Amino acid sequence: MIDVGAAAQLACLLEVSAPKPGNVSPGRSFDDTRYEDFLASAAAIGGPMAGAGTRPVGDTVRLAVDATAVWTRSNTNLGIVLLLAPLARAASRAAADGSLRDALRGVLDETTRDDAREVYAAIRQVSPGGLGHADAQDVADEPTVTLLEAMRLAADWDSIAREYVSGFEITFDTGVPALTRARCDRLSWDDAIVETYLTLLAVVPDTHIARRGGATLAADVSRRARHVLEAGGVRSAQGRQDIDAFDRALREDGNVANPGTTADLTAAAIFVMLMDGGWHAAA
Repeated sequence: MIDVGAAAQLACLLEVSAPKPGNVSPGRSFDDTRYEDFLASAAAIGGPMAGAGTRPVGDTVRLAVDATAVWTRSNTNLGIVLLLAPLARAASRAAADGSLRDALRGVLDETTRDDAREVYAAIRQVSPGGLGHADAQDVADEPTVTLLEAMRLAADWDSIAREYVSGFEITFDTGVPALTRARCDRLSWDDAIVETYLTLLAVVPDTHIARRGGATLAADVSRRARHVLEAGGVRSAQGRQDIDAFDRALREDGNVANPGTTADLTAAAIFVMLMDGGWHAAA
């Protein structure tokens, strides 16, 4: 049986270590966040994720955010934690009950108002208004609905909320197949993760960019990701040149075009693949 906590940590480490355009990676930091902050954050969530099967989703989110805060003041992993908490709880069940995706649907359906309360508190701790502003059930207030219902209200402008509502459709239907295909083609983990990230970004405009820079900018970034893939991406010399140029463009203007949500979705896809034995499958 695969260790859920170790898989969560490894997913985070692999994701941040791959040189994804516009994100922190080795040798590429932001003014307020360094690669080492993400390493510490990955280590910090191991315990909370390992115990996710024994507690509600909201408690795991809050514990993971609290554990991360001991090591860094930056918001390094809120999105990843929101995605991994239900996945880790489902993974603890799937070993006995069947597929991870089926178990995940059950986990999401059974979320409660207490889960929403803990998640709202975690979001306020690291990024007030982190799910955007809503006329009802905004994170600045105390929730009166379940976590799944709260995510449904935010799904139009936040891809992570949309994952809760759709049963992690982006992760399972786009991210995992792209990563599996890349690894089966013998791409290194770094290259496979960059290709998966570009594939996700090409298909789904990044909602982190949309909230910071507008929907037009998010759509333009997705269009450019498609062009990079059409040029070969990590699989061709021209594609790699285009990736470097794309990375430089995304870092302009204070990283407003940082595809942070796409990075979170990439980490979720990695976790799912690891739980399915993907660490050894294409070794």
